[in-house]
Amino acid sequence: MRARRVVAGVDSSTQSCKIVTVDANSGELLHLRSAPHPDGTSIDPERWWDAFVAAGGDELDGVAALGVSAQQHGMVALDEAGQPVHEALLWNDVRSAPQAAALTDQYGAATWAEEVGVVPVASFTITKLAWLAQNRPELAARVEQVLLPHDWLTWNLLGRPAEATTDRSDASGTGYFSVHSNEYRPDLLEAALGRSARLPRVLGPAERAGVTTSGVIVSAGAGDNASAALGLGIGEGDVVVSIGTSGTVFASTQARIADASGSVAGFADAAGGQLPLLATINGARTLVATAQMLGVDIERFGALAGQSPIDADGLLMLPYLDGERTPNLPDATGSLTGMRRANMTPAHLAQASVLGVVCSLADALDSLRGQGVAVRQVILIGGASQSPAIQKIAADVFGVPVVLPAPGEYVALGAARQAAWALDGGTDFPDWPRGITAREFEPAADRSWAQAVRSNYAAQRLALYGV
Repeated sequence: MRARRVVAGVDSSTQSCKIVTVDANSGELLHLRSAPHPDGTSIDPERWWDAFVAAGGDELDGVAALGVSAQQHGMVALDEAGQPVHEALLWNDVRSAPQAAALTDQYGAATWAEEVGVVPVASFTITKLAWLAQNRPELAARVEQVLLPHDWLTWNLLGRPAEATTDRSDASGTGYFSVHSNEYRPDLLEAALGRSARLPRVLGPAERAGVTTSGVIVSAGAGDNASAALGLGIGEGDVVVSIGTSGTVFASTQARIADASGSVAGFADAAGGQLPLLATINGARTLVATAQMLGVDIERFGALAGQSPIDADGLLMLPYLDGERTPNLPDATGSLTGMRRANMTPAHLAQASVLGVVCSLADALDSLRGQGVAVRQVILIGGASQSPAIQKIAADVFGVPVVLPAPGEYVALGAARQAAWALDGGTDFPDWPRGITAREFEPAADRSWAQAVRSNYAAQRLALYGV
């Protein structure tokens, strides 16, 4: 029998740091610990390290290799001494929307899509650097190096070496790395920041970033969604819909993606292919905010939604509570439409917010189809995927079968899987099973109610925002 080898995976998300330890041979989850991150859209990166330590990151005895995944796009701008010149601006910080629009206009959306793979929106790192240059030029003048959250954690794990590292999946979300040529675009970085800056070396999918002082191999790491794709082991025709803090819709493919509309970001995956992705800012937080407005906890909220007619009798929420990324409406606000005295009840309101979140993701799914990505089934993950209210409507609204994996930390699991890959020298990708429950939801033969709701959603979005 092959001796047990243990690997670890880190998921440093917007909300928390989670660390899993896994049997490298079988993929069996051995242990999970987590620690919270402060709320907000900007943060001192040291808080990520505090959470990593609190989650047991400095107590990984017996771990042979470790991989780090983290929220994408966050701007970690460092001075000559390796200290942040400004708090890290996270993906969901929309203050750089004007800079995103200006960068798009400067080069043209088609050029961005064809040459870089993405069209700037406020989430991307390049727009945050442009914001820093325009609003805090004295700080921008001190920037010597720019990292992403996962780069920063890996760099600290390895004792802050002279050269930091990243991977292709995370680099592809910056706006100054070309997915098509696999090279940085320093001209775009300089146009945004007003000066050049050092960038991390881009590692291959199974390459090692280094070895810690205690002898732990550290893999290349990845952006969170690319890491989730590794953890789930998705194949052609699988599309992941994740409903967590944010909502994401993505697939792993070999197809070249160049969407000049900017809806579909042509990111890279963590295995050498492409990861076309759409993200919404308003995921499960919409449901939590609605529950708070109703004065109930999230469990009672779900029960209320279940008491409403499935279409909420025409009541509908456009869930843009924090602005929105898909569609690109950073200044949008939430809207409640179709209000009548008969449907102004707590149950109807709960269901209206559920419908709004799922319709928003269904629009993203349609955009992915529009880029030629096959959609055979949806794999539904994220905290809100466990909500019966979401499960009840997802297959009908999406129009394809929905598979619900066993609850798990798939981002951290993907990071651990990459660590196992690096541990073996990148020879064979670890063949770990994906735990699927017996729950698979098929679209109803008659989906007319869902089609009517989606049509109403599209009409209200067009009327309010013209898109």
